Amino acid sequence: MRTLPDLMIEPVVRLALAEDLGRAGDMTAMACIPQGARMRAAFAARKAGVLAGINCVRLAVRAMDPAASIDLRLRDGDAFEAGAVLAEVEADARAFLSAERTALNLLGRLSGVATLTRAYVDAVRGTKARIADTRKTTPGLRALEKHAVACGGGINHRFGLDDAILIKDNHVAVCGGVGEAVRRARAFAPHLMKVEVEVDGLDQLDEALALIPEGAGPDVIMLDNFALDDLREAVRRAEGRVVLEASGGVDLSTVRGIAETGVDVISVGALTHSAPVLDIGLDAL
Repeated sequence: MRTLPDLMIEPVVRLALAEDLGRAGDMTAMACIPQGARMRAAFAARKAGVLAGINCVRLAVRAMDPAASIDLRLRDGDAFEAGAVLAEVEADARAFLSAERTALNLLGRLSGVATLTRAYVDAVRGTKARIADTRKTTPGLRALEKHAVACGGGINHRFGLDDAILIKDNHVAVCGGVGEAVRRARAFAPHLMKVEVEVDGLDQLDEALALIPEGAGPDVIMLDNFALDDLREAVRRAEGRVVLEASGGVDLSTVRGIAETGVDVISVGALTHSAPVLDIGLDAL
């Protein structure tokens, strides 16, 4: 399973802690908890799911108490049942309670993304289609949320505007057509950068496919909001010469039918913009 280095996670954790601690620190902990008191507690799942973000727990607690004892019971990508203990922590009580909400917020958010992704991956199992995310992520959390998608068995689309060329409908409109937009992209792109173009009908698909014989075709064609019959026809016309990605109108009730048309990739914005937070609690021991 892919892991994220602490260097990428820690700034998010520290920013969340600083936001929560505000200008004066945890007033409740200082008022109620004796200095030097210790606390042992377990992060426990209230519902079944797929784990992502477990290192957020470690980093949040250790930011407040560097000497804390932390036992991570599961790894990112592991499935678990309701009641499972995900981590057990023993730390300074004031510090632990100050880190609790940050740890739970990130762990629940990322595990929710991983769990929803796994549901989509399971729904298309047995087809060749792969489930991909989008850039519809929470600002500041993109790397973590895309990691969570991978934990759920999905694949990552581009991370930002700089790592691939994706020609959307508005780019096409300004350029004057699919063919002209793709030719410009091909002329501009470095040799390792892929070019994808979004098409909204079979006529635009044909325009993109016509570029392949001259060596100017896109690497990927996104079929945006195509009906199932049109998706099947697009697969027939492409003849395996280009990667086909279906997008739009995708949910758990439709994704299987889309996958069975023969497309290669199905991108799902809901993986990150609509995933429910997984219910995880902290239980004192």
